[in-house]
Amino acid sequence: MDSHPPANSGNLHGFRYYIFEYIDIIIGLIFAIVTFETYHSSEYISVFSAAIAIGAFSMTVAEIADILSDRLQEPYASFVLTFSAVIVEIVLLYMIVGNTGGSALGLETVKGGIISAVIVDMNVLLGLAVFVGGLRFKEQEHNEDTSSTYTTILLVAASALLVPSILNYTDNQQKLFEASVMIAVLLMIFYVFIFIFQTKTHEHFFKATAKSRMFKIKKRHREVEDEDYIFYKVPNIVNFIAIFGLLIIIGFLAEMFAHNGMHLAKEYNISSGLAGLIIAIIAVSPEVITALKAAKDDEIQRVINIAMGASVVSIMITVPVLMVLSYYNGIMLSLDFNAFQVGALILTVILVWKTTDNGETNYIEGISHLMFFAAYATIATLYN
Repeated sequence: MDSHPPANSGNLHGFRYYIFEYIDIIIGLIFAIVTFETYHSSEYISVFSAAIAIGAFSMTVAEIADILSDRLQEPYASFVLTFSAVIVEIVLLYMIVGNTGGSALGLETVKGGIISAVIVDMNVLLGLAVFVGGLRFKEQEHNEDTSSTYTTILLVAASALLVPSILNYTDNQQKLFEASVMIAVLLMIFYVFIFIFQTKTHEHFFKATAKSRMFKIKKRHREVEDEDYIFYKVPNIVNFIAIFGLLIIIGFLAEMFAHNGMHLAKEYNISSGLAGLIIAIIAVSPEVITALKAAKDDEIQRVINIAMGASVVSIMITVPVLMVLSYYNGIMLSLDFNAFQVGALILTVILVWKTTDNGETNYIEGISHLMFFAAYATIATLYN
């Protein structure tokens, strides 16, 4: 009796494999088509489908960036993913600025999105990854120089955002905008030094400890199973082109999401804080999944690099770029964040400092970050 499976079972297995491997692209294409078809007929469906399509395509961007990062060394490995995610964030927020014509609701939503992206990165991403990794490995080790450096940088950046926020209490809006421009320029200059620090003089600050490096063998073994994935087979330049093409698609979807989404926000009186939080979650979700995979493989160093690195880039690149893009559209985007936003940002930096300063993490520290985010999300929903 022939013990081999039927001939067509291999084809069925192959079909299921390709569906599983490319499910994010399939979902993205389906919901992108739905978005285009319902853009003028149903705001509810188009906003919902655009959000899913953006999230799905962002997932593909993250997967390709993850492949590229595997071919590079830290800190360059994390740069690919964080910059890809930040570009998605900038596109989403810029489309909101453009589609609202610089209205108060639009600008407040953008500011909420900037702060929320950092809050989500350092509480949801870091919290979930540390929690999952802590349950699996009890304690995980990372390079404490990484967290020490990043928390110092983030505390300075958060404090800098206080300057224009204080001037918001004056009646001189021109001075407020001038102060915002000065702070944006300072943040960009600061980031130049940070980049040199990361890539030239102190690369070792952002690399894994000896214990963490042992688990790279496991990771390489796991990647053999995915060698048929198309983006594993192509050279780096093709992957970069694929990321660029996906970001263009995301840009079109973001414009439709912003246009109809802001209409719904006005109609249902959704707070700018909640709207900004939703945008941040959409932009950051691919990074969260990548970080969870890394945590389960005991690569907590990569989690720290992604969470904190993305937060640094989100403040120091997103803020100046959005200001420049807004200005060229005749919109003066000032950095007058409210007390709740700046306070939550500073408290987040302090919390991250306390949970990562000793170079070890555990699941209770992960829960602490998630509880903080739950409190932030609750207030953001109600804060106007």
